[in-house]
Amino acid sequence: MPGRRSVLTIGAMLPALATLAAPAKADTPAKTYVLVHGAWHGAWCWSRVTPLLTAAGHRVVTPTQTGLGDRAHLLTRDIGLDTFVQDIVAAIEMEDLTNVILVGHSFGGASIIGAADRIPERIAHLVFLDGALLQNGQSVLSTVPPDIVTARIRATMETSAGVTLPVPSPDAFGVTDGEDAAWLTRHMRPHPFKTYVDKLPLAHPIGAGRPVTYIGCVKPAYPPLGVAHDYAKKAPGWTYQEIATGHDAMVLAPKALADMLLAIA
Repeated sequence: MPGRRSVLTIGAMLPALATLAAPAKADTPAKTYVLVHGAWHGAWCWSRVTPLLTAAGHRVVTPTQTGLGDRAHLLTRDIGLDTFVQDIVAAIEMEDLTNVILVGHSFGGASIIGAADRIPERIAHLVFLDGALLQNGQSVLSTVPPDIVTARIRATMETSAGVTLPVPSPDAFGVTDGEDAAWLTRHMRPHPFKTYVDKLPLAHPIGAGRPVTYIGCVKPAYPPLGVAHDYAKKAPGWTYQEIATGHDAMVLAPKALADMLLAIA
């Protein structure tokens, strides 16, 4: 029965062969990322970054803030900055997340500051991706240049009687490729304006004592965030990095951005 013995021998070797052929898994433990979008955007904007993080073995949660993206149907005049903060807190608590790497893009910077202030015990690291930076008692509008404030108030009053800030052209975020620009145009929604004027109360300094990384998008730079960049470069204990792309780095340079996020301990 030599043929039978040969088959049994090869069959016994299959598990070992499969082990040799399988790619080696990283020794680093899985991380948990919560990615928070900015103004006019939604969870959809992370669709090029999320697969890169999950392929590396990590968990990714991408909440949409009320009144935007897939939650645009919930838009009301009363949606404020506290609503956005609670959106993020609730997403983290309801998913039972801990040791979170909390990433906020653009306006989402304000949201993650507020969320970390409320549940610091669940946060491992804050990452501002070209994000807004607010101190206790500041509003987002109070942190941008006066000419931009004037233009945004005028646009809001002219288009919605003060309810929403109208959607800008994708090139405002450095997105000029035809297909990418069309994708943004289809998905972006008017932004609840009250979130811009509400003040953010904080019990702790920005970051609530957690490590902070600021990633500045610098090619081209996004004018409303010049003050935030200057602050982040000088903030004691912060890590400041730059990525050579426009404001919507998750659209324009997802691989480079994912690599930067993966490197965060």
